[in-house]
Amino acid sequence: MHPRFIVSKTLFFVSVCGLAVAQKPVHQDTPFWQDYSVKFYAQPKDGTPQSVFADRNGTLQIHTSTGLFQPADGQFLQHGKLQPDTRYRPLKDLKINALSTYQGQLVYLNDEAVLSNAWAGKLYTKHTLPKAKLLEGGKDFAFLVSDGQSLQLVQDQQIRWQGSIRDSVIQLRYQAKGDKFWILGKQSLHSLVKGQLTKEWEGSDLTAFDLTSDGQKLIIGTKNGYWNWDLNLKKPLGAIHQKLPWTDITAVRCIGAKTWFGSTKGAFALRPDGQFDYYNGERWLPSDDVVRIETGPENAVLVLTSSGLGKIYFKKMTLHQKAQFFEQQVRSRHLRHGFNASLEGMEKGNIASGYLADSDNDGLWTAMYLGGQAFRYAATKDPEALQNCRESLDAMERLYTVNPVPGFPARSFERHGYVAQLADPERWQHAPDPRWDWKATTSSDEAIGHIFAFGVLAELVPDLKKQAVMLIDTLMGHIVRNNWYLIDYNGKPTTWGRWHPDYVNGFPTNVGDRKLNSSNIIGMLQTAYHFTKKEVYRTKAFELMTRHGYLANLRRPMREIGMADPNADDHSKMLSDAWNHSDDEMYYMGYWGLYRYAFNDSLQKIYKATIIDHWQAERPEKEGLWNVFTALTGTPQFDLKEAVWYLQEHPLDLIDWNVANSHRRDIEKIGPNFRNQTTKEVLPPDERPIQRHNANMFALDRTRGNGISEHSAGDIWLLPYWMGRWLGVIGAAK
Repeated sequence: MHPRFIVSKTLFFVSVCGLAVAQKPVHQDTPFWQDYSVKFYAQPKDGTPQSVFADRNGTLQIHTSTGLFQPADGQFLQHGKLQPDTRYRPLKDLKINALSTYQGQLVYLNDEAVLSNAWAGKLYTKHTLPKAKLLEGGKDFAFLVSDGQSLQLVQDQQIRWQGSIRDSVIQLRYQAKGDKFWILGKQSLHSLVKGQLTKEWEGSDLTAFDLTSDGQKLIIGTKNGYWNWDLNLKKPLGAIHQKLPWTDITAVRCIGAKTWFGSTKGAFALRPDGQFDYYNGERWLPSDDVVRIETGPENAVLVLTSSGLGKIYFKKMTLHQKAQFFEQQVRSRHLRHGFNASLEGMEKGNIASGYLADSDNDGLWTAMYLGGQAFRYAATKDPEALQNCRESLDAMERLYTVNPVPGFPARSFERHGYVAQLADPERWQHAPDPRWDWKATTSSDEAIGHIFAFGVLAELVPDLKKQAVMLIDTLMGHIVRNNWYLIDYNGKPTTWGRWHPDYVNGFPTNVGDRKLNSSNIIGMLQTAYHFTKKEVYRTKAFELMTRHGYLANLRRPMREIGMADPNADDHSKMLSDAWNHSDDEMYYMGYWGLYRYAFNDSLQKIYKATIIDHWQAERPEKEGLWNVFTALTGTPQFDLKEAVWYLQEHPLDLIDWNVANSHRRDIEKIGPNFRNQTTKEVLPPDERPIQRHNANMFALDRTRGNGISEHSAGDIWLLPYWMGRWLGVIGAAK
C-alpha cells in the first residue's frame, strides 16, 4: 500500500520478430515499502483488550480487563496468541487499570498511583481516584489521570491540580508546546494549562483524538466521521470528514506522515496524498473491531482489536526480493506432481493444515507458472529456474500420456482410489495404468495455456525445446485431425474445446466467443508452424482466416463485444450476459503466439492493433499481466506504472481471507454495466479478494470460507514479474 517506484524512460532495443523497438519505458527496481501483518489472537479468558504499547526496547504489553499480556509465538502466516505477562510478578497483585508510555518506558496506573518498573522503580506518584482508568504523561514526570469524570494532575507525590468536566472523559493527550493537556469527552473538548481548565469546543458522539505530527491540529474522531480541529484558530477546519472507508471511528493515531484511524470495520491510514490505505479482514487484523492504534517497534503499527493484536510491518524490499519470497512460497507448498496447485482445506489460515488440491485448470495454472519460470531462466540463466521448468513440463507432458486418447491432454491426474475426494468426481476416468486416474472434459483455456507455455519454452529454453515442440505438435495434430475439436475418451467433442467454423461463426458478431476462439486458434496454428515448419498448420490457418472469416473475427473491436440480442440462441445469451474475465486470460495467453509468431509483417501489424485495442478496454483494471503482455508488441504505452503498482501492491499473504469493501464511503461506485465494473477506480490488490488473472479486479467482497485456502503466486504474481524482466520493462534490483 506504499507505492514508491521510479519509472524512467530510457532508450533500449529489443528484437520482436525481427523488428527493432525503441524508447520503451523501464521500471528501475528500487526498494518500496511492503506491508504485511502478524496476528496475535486473544481467547475469551484473556478479557477485553483495552490498550497496547511498546517501550524503547521493543517490549510489547497489552492491557486487558483481566490484566497484562504479551504477544507470543506469532510470525508471518503463523498466528500467535496473547499470553499473560508474568515478567514482573508484583504487577499482578497491583491490579493495573491502565497502561501507557513515558520517555520510552512503560508506565502503569492502578487505584492509588502512577508507577513504573523503569527508573529503578522509583516512580510511584499517588492519586486519590480509586477508579482511575486514564493516564497521560506531561512535563517533568507530571501525570494527568482520570476516572472518566474527575481529573487529577499528580507530580512528585503531590496533587498539583484537580477538577472535573460536565462530560464523560474518554481520552487524554499532552502537547509539549505550551505544556498543555487536552481532554476529550463524549461531547466536548477541554484544555488544561497551568491549572486552568478551559472548555474549547462542543461536539457530539466524540470517540478518540490525537495531535498531528506538526502540532498544528487535533484529529477528532466521532461515530460519524472525523474533524480537523485547528489549534491556532481553536475551531474545526471545514466540515466533518465522512468520505472514509468507514465513519464509526474508534481510535486515532498520527504516525509519521499518516493519520491512522481505527473503526468498527477495520483500520485505515490517511496518506499525505489524501488517499486511504485500508486494512480490513483477517489478512490484516484478528477482527475488524479496532480498539487502539499505536506505534510499534521494527517500523510496525500496532492495531489492537477486540479479538487480539494485528502487528502491521512495513519493510523495504525490491520487486526482485518479493519474487524470491514468492518463489519459495510456490516451491515449499504449492506443487502437486509438478502442477502449480492451491492449498485447500486449511484451518483458518493455518498453512500447515491444508492439502494440495486438484483443479479443472491444473494444466492452465501450471502453464502460466511454467511460462514465468521460462522467462526467469531467459532473464537470469538461473539453474533453479531451469529445473523448475523441467519438473512442471514433465507434469504437462504426462497429461498427454496418462490417458488413452492420442494427442488429447487430460485436465489433471491423480493416484487411483482418491476420486471421491477430488473436485468434480464425475469427470474422472480410469487410466490404462491401474494405479492412476485422469480428468476428462478438457477445455479451450487449457489448450491455449499449453500452447503459450510450450511456445515460450521452445523459444527461450534450449534444453527443453525438443520436448516443448513435440507437445505443440501433439496437441495441434489432435485438433487438426479432429476437424477443430478436442475429442474426449467418449469420441465426442468436449464442451469448450471447439474451434470449428460452424461453432465459431454460429455466434453473433457481438458475442465474445466468436472473436476469442478465432484469435486463439490462429495463434496456436502460428506457434505450431513456427516450430515444426509443417505446412499443414500454415495452410489451415490461412484457410480459417480467409475462407471462414477468422481474421475479421479476431480484428473485431472490443467496443462491439456485448450482450447477445434478445433473439439470439440461448447458448449465445448464456455466454454474453456479462463480460467473462476468463476470456481475457485466454486472449492474452494466445497473444504470445498470435503476435510473436505472425506469418508476416502485415499480419503482425494487424495483431498489434488488435492487442492494443483490447488493452485499451482493460486499462481500468490496472491488471499487471495484461499491461506487461501488451509491452510484447513494442508499444511504448502499456501502463508500466500501473503494472508496477499491481506488483508492489499485491499482498504477500495470498490466503483467501474474507474481505469487505461494499460499505466503503471513500470509493465512487458506478451503476451496473456489461463489464461488471463496480467502482470508478479499481482498489489496490491488497485491499480486495485474492484473485487469479481470470477474475474481475473490481470485485469488492469475499464472504465465503474465511482462511480455508491459499493461492499460489506462480501464476498470479511471478508470471507478470518475470515476463516484465525478460521484456526489459522491469529492471534488475538496484
